[in-house]
Amino acid sequence: MIYIKDLMSGIDIFKALSSEIRIQILQLLAQNQALNLNDLAGKLNLSNGAITMHVKKLEESGLIEINTSVGKHGIQKICYLNKDKLMVDLRSKDVDNLYEVAIQVGHYSNYRAEPTCGLATKDSIIGDFDDPRYFADPQRIDAEIIWLTEGFLEYRIPNYLKPNQTFREIQFSMELGSEAPGFCDNYPSDIYFYVNGVEIGYWTSPGDFGNARGTFNPDWWPPHLNQYGMLKLIRINHEGSYIDGCRISDVTLDQINLDYKSELTFRIAVTEHAENKRGLTIYGKHFGNYGQDLLARVLYDVKQE
Repeated sequence: MIYIKDLMSGIDIFKALSSEIRIQILQLLAQNQALNLNDLAGKLNLSNGAITMHVKKLEESGLIEINTSVGKHGIQKICYLNKDKLMVDLRSKDVDNLYEVAIQVGHYSNYRAEPTCGLATKDSIIGDFDDPRYFADPQRIDAEIIWLTEGFLEYRIPNYLKPNQTFREIQFSMELGSEAPGFCDNYPSDIYFYVNGVEIGYWTSPGDFGNARGTFNPDWWPPHLNQYGMLKLIRINHEGSYIDGCRISDVTLDQINLDYKSELTFRIAVTEHAENKRGLTIYGKHFGNYGQDLLARVLYDVKQE
């Protein structure tokens, strides 16, 4: 996800999106995952020179990535979407009043896991499949993918606020999916979220996706297992709790009652009371399609003296 914290910082992206042709290029890449310049030119009925100019602007803005590969007809430039979500904060005023931390998915502080379950680093499986004992293995801090059928993962989020600062909004961004034996693209699972033990709502993952290889998966990861998830953005502020901009509950920061001395925990869970209890998978930066860890972002206000 590309997050534009203030309008001025997003000027290059806005300029790139001002062309209908460039919008069509993004749509084609979203539908096809990757296309070379000749493919794009043919689908849009444009010359290679024209398509090159548009693609260059999209690359400069950070919306797409271009890699070079050798094909049957020589060197080809392959285009990919860099991210598949764009968030613009139109109301941001004090853009300096925030901090963000990336937490590896294996750095959980508490857990409960029921099989099918497991975890892996970018180099190998940790322990054995479906054995929850390995969730306590010291190597788990290097885990880049974790899956479980029922249970939770809880993370401690650093609270860096000072006495004259108050929480305005907390955000969490992560790549999530369900957990099926092997994989199953149609496998809905209700994944619940908690801040300091307060349930803020849930999201129903549509499946445990494996129809295509995850962009960042290591070469050794087997093709018959899950490959990628969906990038989700959770926000809690003084108005309520949201996921990808949609309200999921009326729980507000005021109900969680945070201040600069508060401990801050974030829990992801598949609970016993879930209607669709089909597990969860969380992907770190070396697995899945998004190349990121669990991101926590805190926006805050400064009290006037």
